[in-house]
Amino acid sequence: MDCDTTGIEPEIALVKYKWLVGGGMMKLINQTTSQALTKLGYDSDQVKEILEYIDANDMIEGAPHIRDEHLDIFDCAFRPKNGKRSIHYLGHVRMMSAVQPFLSGAISKTVNMPEEATPEDIIDVYMTAWRAGLKAIAVYRDNSKRMQPVTTSVLKKEDKEDNKEESASQTVPETRGEEYKPRRRRMPDERRSVTHKFSVANHEGYITVGLYEDGTAGEIFITMSKTGSVICGLMDAFATSVSIGLQYGVPLKVLVNKFAHMRFEPSGVTNNPSIRIAKSIIDYIFRWLAMKFLPPEEQVLVGINVPQEVPQELEETAPSEAVGKIDDKKQQLPLGGAQLGQEETLIFDVQSDAPICDTCGSMMVRNGACYKCLNCGATSGCS
Repeated sequence: MDCDTTGIEPEIALVKYKWLVGGGMMKLINQTTSQALTKLGYDSDQVKEILEYIDANDMIEGAPHIRDEHLDIFDCAFRPKNGKRSIHYLGHVRMMSAVQPFLSGAISKTVNMPEEATPEDIIDVYMTAWRAGLKAIAVYRDNSKRMQPVTTSVLKKEDKEDNKEESASQTVPETRGEEYKPRRRRMPDERRSVTHKFSVANHEGYITVGLYEDGTAGEIFITMSKTGSVICGLMDAFATSVSIGLQYGVPLKVLVNKFAHMRFEPSGVTNNPSIRIAKSIIDYIFRWLAMKFLPPEEQVLVGINVPQEVPQELEETAPSEAVGKIDDKKQQLPLGGAQLGQEETLIFDVQSDAPICDTCGSMMVRNGACYKCLNCGATSGCS
């Protein structure tokens, strides 16, 4: 065919814009326009002026020297942004029907319809194609997608977004043109803080958590090893990134679920009775943050020993009677779907990150904040 289009279809526009996947835009100009103008009898200077007009205005309508009887030769599938002319969508169907008798298969062709096309117009296209004997038909209405790879104007994308904002503003009050950005909740100049000394496999460090007025965590500082060492620099940079995330509204629960139970050296026994074994320094830090700032039910899910409170009604009861009441309460507990789902999660967490038993080599299971081996009975220090 040796044309700008690769199938039985007209050009989308003499000048079109293609949005690239990685960002940016490419301007594509029809390469056969100059050949057509030369064949129609325009001299080189006239062709140059017409092409310059097309490049500047994205259309041939109103170009110097162009004669009215030649305009329909340069009509395209989509109407230019400031123009009025285009090929009627049924012209696409007739073009296909003229070629279909000479082909054994269907034609790979999309009928491009204007943005103003109605459902009735689309029905008309399908029925006309069926009557013409076409084996397949595809329809696309201009700007019907949120992101359209090829448009007739660089402003088409922005115009579409403005129209969407305007229609949305009829139901949801909002300010047009306002750019929404995440807001940072900065810490006050004077703030309360909590400092915690820890030790993981004899590697000591300090965690300092700065608090907002409401007691929630807003920043953390981690001090380890000597100033200027690799581990000191890494922990300082990591603490800074976590602090920025907290101040931009990232929930602490999300960070805990992401970083707790990360396994790398140094790892081992800690001096915290609620977190007996830490798989890494990062694991210890976020499990400690969960212990200080998350509710008890979420602490259990990340492997923290939460002290069980005895109900007040049992504190005033004799030991034998208390045991009876506890058994009665167990029998009355409903096993609903939500509770079963939580139990399944707990069972998975018990074995998902367990280490290998040092004695027999079997997989251990979590026992509170430590681990035990179901094969030989060895423990990591809790039992």
